[in-house]
Amino acid sequence: MAGGRSSGSGSSRRDRSGKDPLRGLADLGQSRDGGSGSARLANEGGLTELGERIDGRGSKGTGSGPRHRRGRRQRRRWSTKRRVLTTLGIVLVLFLGIVGSGYAYLRLEWNKVTKVKCTSCAVTTTSIEPFNVLIIGSDSRAGNTGQAAESFGTASAVGGQRSDTIKILHVNPETGTAELLSIPRDTWVEMSGLPASSGLTGAQKINTAFNNGPVPLVDTIQNTFGIPIDHFVVIDFSGVINAVQAVGGINMNFNYPVRDCSAEGCYYDNSGLKITTTGCQTLNGNEALALARSRYFEYDDPAEGGWNGDPSSDLGRIQRQNEIIEALIQKVESTYNPLTLKSFLDAVVPHIAVDQTLGLGELYDLANRYHAFSSSKLQTFTLPTLAEQNYGGDIQVVQEPEAQEMLTQFLGNAPNTPTTPPLDENDDPISVPAGSGSTTTSTTTVGAGAAAPTTSTTTTTTIPPFDPTPC
Repeated sequence: MAGGRSSGSGSSRRDRSGKDPLRGLADLGQSRDGGSGSARLANEGGLTELGERIDGRGSKGTGSGPRHRRGRRQRRRWSTKRRVLTTLGIVLVLFLGIVGSGYAYLRLEWNKVTKVKCTSCAVTTTSIEPFNVLIIGSDSRAGNTGQAAESFGTASAVGGQRSDTIKILHVNPETGTAELLSIPRDTWVEMSGLPASSGLTGAQKINTAFNNGPVPLVDTIQNTFGIPIDHFVVIDFSGVINAVQAVGGINMNFNYPVRDCSAEGCYYDNSGLKITTTGCQTLNGNEALALARSRYFEYDDPAEGGWNGDPSSDLGRIQRQNEIIEALIQKVESTYNPLTLKSFLDAVVPHIAVDQTLGLGELYDLANRYHAFSSSKLQTFTLPTLAEQNYGGDIQVVQEPEAQEMLTQFLGNAPNTPTTPPLDENDDPISVPAGSGSTTTSTTTVGAGAAAPTTSTTTTTTIPPFDPTPC
């Protein structure tokens, strides 16, 4: 073995046996760089050979000298380039993988959503044409278990189903705006689309139209108010609870302790709302739903002698629902991440239904258009009505011409001519003015009774101090 080594290798052994190798390296560096040590060192050959072997060149006879140094510089430049390209490639692959798998996951979840055929829904012809989505909160108790069953009743406790919440979302993709119109559930109207066998035809509260599903409600809204409905989304009690739970609850500020109890007491048909502390606090899913459903809302104000009821009844309930929606949007905005989205979809998908024409591609396009939309930009309206009583109990009668003026502003143009106008307390059709201008709108003060007309170009809502607000 010894005979096969160069003299440099022999010198290397002598270094290990007695000489300082660091001194030899220093001298070698000075000599090759033109330093003071100009004489060729005894161990230079061995060190050079060792360097070549480390670089993988020794066995190929590349040798030492300037050519060797140029090879090493080229290798360093290629290594840097390779690292940059590799890093960019990994980032790109990861990005495409996340986007691809995210869209694939959305498609998988969307395929699980219940689809309902709607033969009377309007059809938009372009991707930037304004459209309306009917949002229905169902009071169906089917499938409720645990605390939801205790607080809101079971399927056997309530016959049939009613629309606990009726809202219409008007979307204008071209301007990037969105508006929300609430219709009181006790609005007195003529039913459309219900079979005679249901026993619910004729004059009824508008929420009755949902007894046979969303399509009769779509028909009733279009025929009564002239609002074209392009799509609908139905969500039940459990869906609302799960949606709030999926984002970790919503934050609401309470100026007073509140509850949902009528003068006769708290019974099964109350929502179960009971907030005993004040200030900003996080509501879980059951508490948020109880607040949204409270129809006998009361607040505890010592200055007014204790517990007092909300005098605006269903109008106050609508306002609280809008505040809950704003709080939910704010929470999603502040906590959004892919895991939150997955949790949200997993929680909501089993509890919603949509029309067959609402596709994932359309939703994906809207998400791109509205990704920067803030809850503060969502303008809300409430259909002007006046509380009355008749054989149907407490009802809400549409006020004209205020309603027509509000609908004109909400839609951006006059609504279609109703075929079955809304009814008064005597079941007589209310005269609906045709072609009302859009310069007159309604200002609703929640808690002050019916909405009053004004000549403002905006719609404002005064939130009473006893209603909670997002925080």
